[in-house]
Amino acid sequence: MEDEPLKNVQDSPREEKTSQQELEKRIFHLKTLYDLIQEIGFLRGAQEITKNLLLMMIGNFGASCGLIFLFDTSQKKTDAISQRGLDKDSLDRLSKTIESGHWTGWNEITEVQVLDESNKPQAKENLFDLLASLNLRIWIPFNIDANFRGGIGLGDKLSGDPYTPDDQELLLTMAHQGAVAIENAKLQQARIDALEHAKKELEKLNKAKSRALDHLSHELRTPLAVIQGNIRILKRKTQSANPPMVREDFFDSLEKNLSRLSDIQQETDQIIRSHQELEKGGQLEEVDYPSSFSPQTIHVHPFVELVLENVKRQAHHRDIRFDLDGGKDLTLYMGPKIVEDVLVGLLKNAIENTPDEGIIRVVLEQKVQWLLLKVQDFGIGVTDENQRHLFDGLFHTLETELYTSGKPYGFGAGGKGLDLLRIKTYAQRFGFDISVASQRCAYLPTDWDLCPGRISECPHCHKPEDCLSSGGSTFCVSFPISL
Repeated sequence: MEDEPLKNVQDSPREEKTSQQELEKRIFHLKTLYDLIQEIGFLRGAQEITKNLLLMMIGNFGASCGLIFLFDTSQKKTDAISQRGLDKDSLDRLSKTIESGHWTGWNEITEVQVLDESNKPQAKENLFDLLASLNLRIWIPFNIDANFRGGIGLGDKLSGDPYTPDDQELLLTMAHQGAVAIENAKLQQARIDALEHAKKELEKLNKAKSRALDHLSHELRTPLAVIQGNIRILKRKTQSANPPMVREDFFDSLEKNLSRLSDIQQETDQIIRSHQELEKGGQLEEVDYPSSFSPQTIHVHPFVELVLENVKRQAHHRDIRFDLDGGKDLTLYMGPKIVEDVLVGLLKNAIENTPDEGIIRVVLEQKVQWLLLKVQDFGIGVTDENQRHLFDGLFHTLETELYTSGKPYGFGAGGKGLDLLRIKTYAQRFGFDISVASQRCAYLPTDWDLCPGRISECPHCHKPEDCLSSGGSTFCVSFPISL
C-alpha cells in the first residue's frame, strides 16, 4: 500500500505525455486539412485538384513516390492522372490496364489497403501485384460518385516508418476532401456550361430578331411609299371635284398614320444598321456620320437647358415640373447630336411615365473621369422583370391588352421603345455607358395596375409627396472625359 502513491506519481507524467502527443497529432491533422482546403478548394479542374492533392499527401508523409488517378466508368476513360517519383512507362501501363477493362479490382476497394505480403488478399492478388510493382506501399480509395472512381497510392516513407492507423485515417480524410473539391468543381463547370449554352441561344435569338426586323423594315418600305403616292393622287382627284367627293380630314388621318408607320420603318432601319455594324466589328471612322455627330466641346449646363426647353415646349400639354441641378462649368467632348438624342429620349421616357403634377429632375455631376447625366422621374417605375428588357427595343412595360400608342409625351403614351434602343446603340458605338435603377410604384405592383395619370386623382395619395416617395426611375448616362 505504501508503494501506491509512488506508482500514481510515475503514471502521471506518462499520461501527460500521451495526452500531449494526442493533442499534437490532432493539431497536425487539423492543420493538414486546413492547408489542403486552402490549396485545392478554389481549383476548377480535376487534373489540377488531383495533382495538388497528391503533392500534399507526399509532402506531409514524406513518401518516396505516389500516384493518383480518376477513372470515368461511364466513358471508359481516365479523367485525371498524376504521379511523382514513378517512371512514365509504369504510369502508361497502369492507365492502359485500367482503360482496357481487364483489371477492375481497384473499383472494389472501399478501405485503405497497406500493400505488404501479410495483407495480400487472395481475391485481389493481381491488383496487389500491379500496385506493388510500382513500389507503392499504401492504397487509398478515391471515389467521387458512381461514375468517377479511382485511387491514390503512396510509396514507402523516406523515414522508414510504417503507415500507422492514424496515418491511414488522415489519408482517407484527405481523399474525401479531394473528392468533395472535384465534385464541387464539376458542378461549377456544369453551371458555367449551362450559362454559356444559354448565352449562345440568346445570341441566336437576338440575331433572329434582328434579321426579322431587318426583313420587315425592307418589306414595309416599298408598299408604304406606293400607298402614300396613291393616297396623294386619290386626294388630288377627289378634292378637285365640286363639291369634293371625300372630306379632306379623311385623307389627313390616313396620311398621319402612314407617316407614323414610315417613321417607325426609318427609325428601325437606322438602328438595325447600327447593330449590324457593331456585330461586324465596324469602327466609328468607317461610318459616314453627319457633322453633328463629330466630337465637339460642349458646355453641358447651357446645352442641357436648351434641350430641356425644347422638350418642355413639345410637352406643353403636360403639368410637370422640371428641375435642373449640377455644375455650370462642366464640359464634354462629344457629338452634340448624340448628347441631344440621348437626353431627349430619356426625357420623353420620363415624361410618359410621370403623372401630371409630378416632378422630373435632370442632374449633372462629374466623378473622376466620368461626366454623369441623370434623368430622374418620380413616376410609376418599372418592374424588375421589365427592367431587363428596357433597352431591347419594340418592348412596352404594360400588358399587351392594355397597350396603346398615344400622343407623344402624353402619360402612358406607350412608346415603341426605339428611343432607349437608340441610346443603347449610341453607347456601344461612341463609348459611353447607360444604366437604370427603378422602383415600381408601391400601389401599382404589376403591369395590369394602372395609374390615373394625375396625382390628385390617385386614391392612394393624399398629397404630392405620397406619390414622389412611392416609386420612380433614374437613368444615368456616364460619358468619359479627359482629365
